[in-house]
Amino acid sequence: MLLTAAVIFTYYTIWALILPLLPADSTFHDRFPSREWAVKLPAFILLVGLTGIGGLLGMVMMKEAQKKRAKIGLKSA
Repeated sequence: MLLTAAVIFTYYTIWALILPLLPADSTFHDRFPSREWAVKLPAFILLVGLTGIGGLLGMVMMKEAQKKRAKIGLKSA
């Protein structure tokens, strides 16, 4: 898993930071997607990740509230 992360980091670093410094006719430009995707892809991943975290937190909070309501209902009965 660490090796995969290192490879992805290296690929993205070359794509986003080093590739713009190379001439446009360089053969390295053929091996990478358009530079606009260097911004769009991480933004999309961030959006999906934050949405997932927010959804998970919302579900946990709702279940905890249901447990508290059930506990209060049992005490009063």
